[in-house]
Amino acid sequence: MLKWLAGVLLVLIALLQYRLWFGEGGLRELAETRARADAVETANEPLRARNQRLAAEVSDLKTGLDAIEERGRSELGMVRRDEQFFWVPGVVIESALIEQNALPIGAEEGRP
Repeated sequence: MLKWLAGVLLVLIALLQYRLWFGEGGLRELAETRARADAVETANEPLRARNQRLAAEVSDLKTGLDAIEERGRSELGMVRRDEQFFWVPGVVIESALIEQNALPIGAEEGRP
């Protein structure tokens, strides 16, 4: 009787171990789920960085006038009233150089 009981217990332990390792919700499925979660996390990193940049830009647009002016200059081609705009076809310059080299109208009159 004890041998029979020991055999039944061994079979139950084997079935439970099989279910733990290979069954539904077992360790194999857990490893696959973790691998998929890691892949999704890796794919989301650039999106998180982009969202942070956009959030910073939104807060700049809400609080400061510099960001609004920069947007107007780069995207809409706006020029202030006290500036002169010179367009040279075929020449591309970065917007930082344009702002750095821009002179107010009154400054040109005093030059020799």
